[in-house]
Amino acid sequence: MMWLEEFRRLSAVFLATLLCFALQSSHTELLVSAADPTEVNAVAGSNVTLAVPFSGAPDTSVIWFMEDVSVVIWIINSPTPANIAENRKDVLKIEPNGSLTFVNVPLGYSSNYTVEMTKSGLEKSLATFTLKVFEIIKNVTLSSPKFAKEGADRFTLTYSMLQGVVERQMWFVNGTEINTNSHYMVEKQSLVILRPNRRDAGQYTVSLTNPFGSVTTHMNVAVLYGPDDPKLEARPAQPFYESGDSLSVSCQAEGFPPPTAKWAFGGQTLSESHGRVLNLTNVQTSQGGNYTCTLLNDETKEERHRSIILKVYERPSGSPMCSVQSVNNVTLQYHCRWAGGTPEAQLSFPAPSNTSGGAGNFSLTVTATDDLNGKTVTCQAYHPLEQNKCNITASSPVKFLPAVKTTVDADNKIAVTIHCVSEATPQAVVSWSKGSEAVTNGTSYQISTDTTQLKILDYNVTNFRLQNYTCVCSNAMGSQKREVQLRGPSISDFSVLPNQEGTIVRLTWEVPPTSVVTGFDIQMKGPDLLTDNSNGTQTRSGSNKFRTIQHHPGSARSVDIVNLDPKSTYRFRVIPKALMTEGEPSDVRRLGPGEGLSGPAIAGIAAGIPCSLLFLLLLGGFIYLCVYCHKNKSRQTRYPVSRAVEKAITIQPDTIPPHNLLTGGLKSLPDYNRLQQTPSDRSVALPSFVPPAPVRVATTV
Repeated sequence: MMWLEEFRRLSAVFLATLLCFALQSSHTELLVSAADPTEVNAVAGSNVTLAVPFSGAPDTSVIWFMEDVSVVIWIINSPTPANIAENRKDVLKIEPNGSLTFVNVPLGYSSNYTVEMTKSGLEKSLATFTLKVFEIIKNVTLSSPKFAKEGADRFTLTYSMLQGVVERQMWFVNGTEINTNSHYMVEKQSLVILRPNRRDAGQYTVSLTNPFGSVTTHMNVAVLYGPDDPKLEARPAQPFYESGDSLSVSCQAEGFPPPTAKWAFGGQTLSESHGRVLNLTNVQTSQGGNYTCTLLNDETKEERHRSIILKVYERPSGSPMCSVQSVNNVTLQYHCRWAGGTPEAQLSFPAPSNTSGGAGNFSLTVTATDDLNGKTVTCQAYHPLEQNKCNITASSPVKFLPAVKTTVDADNKIAVTIHCVSEATPQAVVSWSKGSEAVTNGTSYQISTDTTQLKILDYNVTNFRLQNYTCVCSNAMGSQKREVQLRGPSISDFSVLPNQEGTIVRLTWEVPPTSVVTGFDIQMKGPDLLTDNSNGTQTRSGSNKFRTIQHHPGSARSVDIVNLDPKSTYRFRVIPKALMTEGEPSDVRRLGPGEGLSGPAIAGIAAGIPCSLLFLLLLGGFIYLCVYCHKNKSRQTRYPVSRAVEKAITIQPDTIPPHNLLTGGLKSLPDYNRLQQTPSDRSVALPSFVPPAPVRVATTV
């Protein structure tokens, strides 16, 4: 069976051959075609053939064109060598069938090739090829300027390679493919970024491919930008800070590389502050003001500035102070002051005027009226750290008591100072007069700066009864008047106070307010004070007359007397003096044991005894009368008493003891305690009679 199949196949070939010869003999046509694909890729240095089988005519003329230039001419089966361009003989080789072979094809032979075959009497036949010669891509690198700058015209990334022919290049940024548009432009071997910005920073990738391989290369691109406008922020964020607080001020802005900061205060650079955070501790009011932050990009040399105003306040010292003054005794000037503080406190008097005010020190002048007398006016003080207030009340002068002070000048003359002060707000102004004449400064009178004191020079104490002075205290709200009649030296309220042992006594006294006194003589009557002899024994002597034992100035109001004999009796008095003029002595005060009853004391005792006896007699008669009346009342008719009660009552006979006569013929009073009566005769027990104790009457002088 196999030989039968082989016979059939050979028969078919033979028939086909016969058919071809038959057709050629009847019609001849030259046909050329590409044995391989018309696009041929070859690696540089390799051999490649553009195969072109043909049919239809023998001894055909073959011409190969590289683009439009003929590079090979030959007649197939001709013994004559092919006509090949001299510069291409090492590369080009014509095959017997007319195909073109490239030996160690160089890169420069990439082109379009056309083969043209002709036969006399027949039409030309053409076949076209495209030959691309490639090198394997190796050692691809990307390059660019160091940084891209935001806002620049363009930024270019370029790739280079050691060898290779690129058929296709693709660019990516952060994994996203880049196509040519308004922002990117892909050129041969480069990528151009138009007007780059900070968002263009990232990883850029180029991918190069050809039919024989691909290479991918990456590069990170940084974009310089900024600094942006700084943002200043104080922490803790407060509208103001108190002296002693601590805070920080940050200056932040976007930029690459991160910008550096410099600080300035009041136009002066703070040399020690280079960070973007400025720390301020224990701030003082002098540190309040305008702080400026300057941010600098060291690469782009761009700067940005921003300022912030910090307010540092300090509380005013103490509390606000209110006062009121009188202007020409017609108007009132209310004054409010709150010292210190930053800023100064705002002050106002809402009641008199709600439209005006001032800072730190404020005055308001109003007309004095009766409505303002005794009315409290408030000053409202406002400071950002504290609110406070103070009150002031304008009042007319009140009644007052003048004070007199007496001194002795260098010429040993008396100078009398009269002091007139009346409580008033504002302070009262004092005017002086003697009789009906006004007193002014001169040789005889001196008025103090505040007018409250009148000093009378070379005062004559002997004419004191004729010297009457008047002081008038007045302000815008009213006045008070007081007449002063100076008195001669005198003393009031003299007293003595001994110690427990009786060896020391303190004498105290007072002086009338208008008395003129320059000194005091302390006088004593009685034994002399104890003194020590050389042998250690104490001696004393005595006198029945007052004698001066001490001298004291006019300012003295007490004195101690020591070394007294507690067994002796002393008498003391004080004599006021105006230089050599003596006033009336004080009362006499006695100290020590009694000296027996005086005549008046004895007379008093004698008169008191009969009176006491008469009083006792009258008291006894009154008691007897009461008992008698009560007894008569008990004899009246009574309601019957039950037998049980009668048995319980034991009646005792009345026994009345005989009366004893008192000295002087008077009978003694009955003893009512011994009287026994039934319960029906009395409601309560009678009081017991106890004779009074003898009374001793004495008078101490």
